[in-house]
Amino acid sequence: MKKVKLSFAALAVLALVSCGDKKEAEPFGKATEEPVATETTTETVSEPVTESNPLADQGKEIFEGKGTCVSCHQPSTKVIGPSLKDISATYKAKDASIVTFLKGEADPLVDPTQFEVMKANFAITKQMTDEELQSLEAYIKSF
Repeated sequence: MKKVKLSFAALAVLALVSCGDKKEAEPFGKATEEPVATETTTETVSEPVTESNPLADQGKEIFEGKGTCVSCHQPSTKVIGPSLKDISATYKAKDASIVTFLKGEADPLVDPTQFEVMKANFAITKQMTDEELQSLEAYIKSF
């Protein structure tokens, strides 16, 4: 009976030892990592990517904000007024001043048929400083 008790005790100790935390065997050699897939995205840019021009950046803010120009002019499309690309091309080709026009001191060069509509906006542009008008010109000529 003593042998049975001793065998039973040895079996119990063996069971306790073998039921502890099991560690998985680590592979030999250098561990390898699985490659991580990365996602590439593309953005659509509506305006050409150019070096930042602080004067043109300020002009864009005025164009889209207090100047209310964006309600009639778009970068590539004629809405009520001509597109910015058309305005830019015409004023560059004729070496003309957009500032002089916005002050109401020059005839329209791009689309004279819309001049009466534009004249209503001279109340806004005539209140702008020379710097604001120059920034608007820089923004428009950036197209």
